[in-house]
Amino acid sequence: MMWQQMNYRKSIVAHLREAFPVGHEMDLAFGGCTVRVQASDPRIPEALAEYYGEFVRQEGAPDILVTVHEAPPPELPYDFIIKPPDPGKTKIKEEFLDLPDGRIVRKRLTGMIFVFGEGDHAAVGPCMDNLNQVVNFINNRYIEWLLCRGCLLGHAAGIIWNGRGLAMAGFSGAGKSTLALHIMSRGAAFVSNDRLMIESRDGDGLYMYGVAKLPRINPGTILNNPSLISIMSEEEQERFGSMPREELWELEHKYDAPIDECFGSDLFVLDAPMNALAILNWRPDGGATSVRKVDIAERRDLLPAFMKSTGLFFLPQAGCRMPEPSEQNYASHLHQCDVLEFSGGIDFDKAAACCLSFLETGHVVDGPL
Repeated sequence: MMWQQMNYRKSIVAHLREAFPVGHEMDLAFGGCTVRVQASDPRIPEALAEYYGEFVRQEGAPDILVTVHEAPPPELPYDFIIKPPDPGKTKIKEEFLDLPDGRIVRKRLTGMIFVFGEGDHAAVGPCMDNLNQVVNFINNRYIEWLLCRGCLLGHAAGIIWNGRGLAMAGFSGAGKSTLALHIMSRGAAFVSNDRLMIESRDGDGLYMYGVAKLPRINPGTILNNPSLISIMSEEEQERFGSMPREELWELEHKYDAPIDECFGSDLFVLDAPMNALAILNWRPDGGATSVRKVDIAERRDLLPAFMKSTGLFFLPQAGCRMPEPSEQNYASHLHQCDVLEFSGGIDFDKAAACCLSFLETGHVVDGPL
């Protein structure tokens, strides 16, 4: 495919759709938002339907259009800007170019190209080999849609129990997804794995919105939760089960956890009231696990566990109503819910029981669990 220098997202997307026509379609219903995905290869909507499961359904006119084009990695005639690695990282993964009506992002390792802006978006490259990047792109379009309707982005997991919702945040490696899945083993429903959009509703507290992405979990999480054990083969259970706990904790080997297969159907919802935020400020060798209710205005040191940068795939247009992502705005939002700090040593079973008890009663007894 021959490319020419085009300076507008609209012309680039039109060129892609002419070169790789899209003849296969599906709709995704994310709460009050409908995302229409059109693809050049029938395998793409089939694979996405398997991933998204119950979120695949017809909902009328779409709010967002994403076209997905299976093709060799395109060579674009642009001078891209390198995105610096995230703090603590050294590998350069992405580069980008801003256009008058959108943005292009290129994944350096896979060659995947993402063009987006103004509700009309396209992905091109070896999509079937990089379906996780297509999923992330679709989900990021929904995240942007919510943020521009007045939400703030949080780095947290979420569950709902008997109509009351709990968000879970933590410093690096704290295990927020692991805790969420332990609470699910006790009957809760899942809201989100790693991103939450929170909305302040005047006089009605906080509301949280999740992302339709399966939890990515490590072998230690699976081995210590009977609801998840079917994800792993017997050979893997034996191999990982024989590893020292410290080595298992540090292992970078991830599995997708299908909610319906592990816990049952209709247990993945994308919106819930946010009655509390649990912040995991614990460590493996921290001694007795403790919990206490804190005033976030006095514990600003905990805010970085929840605050999250919007990143390259957020490109607000005119009229975007997202509050400024300042420490003050995060503190103001979180002041509308209860905040629990878990400290000391890591104990997911005790923390899960404590969280459920709090959601049932609205009370927590400060101190060791």
